[in-house]
Amino acid sequence: MHGPIDPTAERALALNLDPEVYGTFAEIGAGQEVARWFFSVGAAAGTVAKTMSAYDMAFSDAIYGKAPRYVSRERVEEMLAHEFSLLRERLDAARGDTTRFFAFADTAAARSFSGGTDCHAWAGIRFQHAVRAEPSDLLIHVRLLDATNPLQQEAVGRLGVNLAHAALKLWKQPTTMVDALLDEIGPARIEIDWISARGPAFTASDDRVLTLHLARRGYAPAVLFDTDGRPTLAAEAMRKKCVLVERGRFAPVTRLNLEMLARAAAAFQADGAGEVRELLEISMRNLRGDAQVADADFLTRIDLIAAAGKHTLVSGIGPFYDLAEYLAARHVSRTGLVLGVPLLRAIFDERHYRSLPGGILEAFGRLFTHAVRLYVHPTRDAIDGRMVTVDNLRVSTHLAPLLEYLRANGMLHGLACEESDLRTYSSDEVRDRICSGDPTWKDLVAPEVAALIEGRGYFGGHCDLPSP
Repeated sequence: MHGPIDPTAERALALNLDPEVYGTFAEIGAGQEVARWFFSVGAAAGTVAKTMSAYDMAFSDAIYGKAPRYVSRERVEEMLAHEFSLLRERLDAARGDTTRFFAFADTAAARSFSGGTDCHAWAGIRFQHAVRAEPSDLLIHVRLLDATNPLQQEAVGRLGVNLAHAALKLWKQPTTMVDALLDEIGPARIEIDWISARGPAFTASDDRVLTLHLARRGYAPAVLFDTDGRPTLAAEAMRKKCVLVERGRFAPVTRLNLEMLARAAAAFQADGAGEVRELLEISMRNLRGDAQVADADFLTRIDLIAAAGKHTLVSGIGPFYDLAEYLAARHVSRTGLVLGVPLLRAIFDERHYRSLPGGILEAFGRLFTHAVRLYVHPTRDAIDGRMVTVDNLRVSTHLAPLLEYLRANGMLHGLACEESDLRTYSSDEVRDRICSGDPTWKDLVAPEVAALIEGRGYFGGHCDLPSP
């Protein structure tokens, strides 16, 4: 009696038995793991025109052209362009009227005997969504999390089958297509932290929404948007940079948020930081619930942060020590975290660390292991109005020596602010003023942010703009 068929095998077989799809597989680095599935399930002649693997760099360059890196977006795009062009050149006359052609490509760096390399891959498929249609592309970047090379190769194989099947069968439903990518793999083995869908199959799709969907599904701990508000690969944007992160809701980003970041950046550089990459991090936990409403809310915040000239990190990362470890895994050279005194006080609340065997000491050990410094902005005491800083903050008596240790060893850096200049307000106050028609809301945000709120009517901030 035969057992159940492996779902990955079922998807490969479904493509093999589809008389309309036909294409090539080109793989570099982790073996021909994707093509192997299509051969192993049978009927591969119905789908596979050619498979190839160019391991040697000289051969790879001779086929696809010189690339600065062999595991890169540039290389996988060169592979797709070359293989799809060759496919149509050789088979279009014979099969073009009845066939949807595709070219699949991946380039992967799996765990090696020598070690010391990031385990990641780029994968993509160029395909026709209809016979004689112009091609569309679906591209992803993944991090391979398995501990051994064989497991990583097996995960790449399943991912490739999922990618090909999702693009060719589910392109009409982009978020459903994304949902299928980690079937029979799961986010414990692979992270997908970047995605792009372009071409006539995806005219109604938005890479920003698909990227947020990666975060919603837990396919990556965080996704990054650049200063144009477009998705970008965190590992490339942060690598070897001094990264400064401010956490908050930023609905909208306020002048105070930006002033805190600017003061922290100046202190970070005074502490010896080189090129600083400034990020504003918002929690993806608000992405739960109505997907369209949540996406619109997050895209608004991303647009406003981009207008202020900053990167946006949308993350599901909880404690600060998890954030520090996330950044360390992206090979940042130094990390600065920007926060106010109220949040620092909350960090000293031991109730947050009940799940850790080492409690608050374990949490702080994990936080400060990776060359992390906290840049702390003062606040006003809610009762007596006095200014509270790192230097006069009080915590529980038994934790006071820990606070003093962090101060004495330069792990906490108080941001200078004249008491007369100290302001305390939140995004909520900005929105309340917008909704009540109080024009002074513009005083609480940067001019670029105010212009975008007015121009697009964010938070109800419509206004009559002059004619161009």
